[in-house]
Amino acid sequence: MQSLASRLRLAFLMVLGVYPVITLYIYALFPLTDGWQMWQRTLLLVPLMVLTMVFFVMPVIQTRFGGFIAGRKPAPVR
Repeated sequence: MQSLASRLRLAFLMVLGVYPVITLYIYALFPLTDGWQMWQRTLLLVPLMVLTMVFFVMPVIQTRFGGFIAGRKPAPVR
């Protein structure tokens, strides 16, 4: 079971990963969907964001920051 501290570290890294991606998608998609209702825009945006999270952001976070999330200290460099 994950501790509260590891969940907070994971949440922090997810924010750092999600914020630039969602900002990029908004800047790219909203001019193309001018005049659409907000629910229509988010209907397009959410699947793109979920796919990006599952296939890009989360694997990078898990492989590069797994030790940080788990609270392990890095091994000394020899």
